[in-house]
Amino acid sequence: MIRIFGVFTIICTVLASVGAARSDGPVTIFAAASLRGALEAALDGSGVDARVSYGGSGTMARQVAQGAPADVVILANVAWMDWLEENGHIAVSTRKDLLGNRLVLVGPRGAEDLGELNADTLLERLGSGRLAVGHTEAVPAGIYAREWMQAAGFWEALRPQLAETENVRAALALVSRGEVPLGVVYASDAQADPGVQVLARIDPELHAPIVYPLALVTGRDSGGARAVLEHLASKSAEDAFVAHGFTRVGDSP
Repeated sequence: MIRIFGVFTIICTVLASVGAARSDGPVTIFAAASLRGALEAALDGSGVDARVSYGGSGTMARQVAQGAPADVVILANVAWMDWLEENGHIAVSTRKDLLGNRLVLVGPRGAEDLGELNADTLLERLGSGRLAVGHTEAVPAGIYAREWMQAAGFWEALRPQLAETENVRAALALVSRGEVPLGVVYASDAQADPGVQVLARIDPELHAPIVYPLALVTGRDSGGARAVLEHLASKSAEDAFVAHGFTRVGDSP
């Protein structure tokens, strides 16, 4: 059984759980928002009673550091997992690079092709609208998007027209609802939402590699948590992630 909880629900349980002993209840997974849908598919058949809370990787990492009752954490950025490791919040021996992804530029379904991808064509398409991205200082998809814009020479021109969101799925929703003309999201996000279409694939050489690390949270070792780690590393789970638009670690983006 897989249950999905909002960040608020999980955070509210922290006060009640501080100082409590580890129980044999369901395994709680804190996961990057871009994994919604794909993670449930990957966990199917694991036989583990799991509940999942989704949010921006920075939010998930900070909540783990503050003692939120997560057993397993899966982030969309190596730097946030490094931070958890450096501060002793994950079991280092269990850390593993699980997945990869690609960055794409999307518009609402039915949007016209952009043609050449440059600052002029982007600004023309935006007009007085905004470019939806995850927060460019905290959300992995936003950090990768900023790196791309800086490397491509678009940053100064586009920065005033960014709509920065708390996670990549929020940026995706802005595009899908037609509230903004463009957004930068993961390829897996674009595949998950029929309300958007890919207008351009962003050159992976212009941003850091997109990697999803996972690990067991310090002090949360249990048979169920170990079973989740083992299952997510299996071929069946990997195939489920790939079917949802993710890439295998080491594959060319």
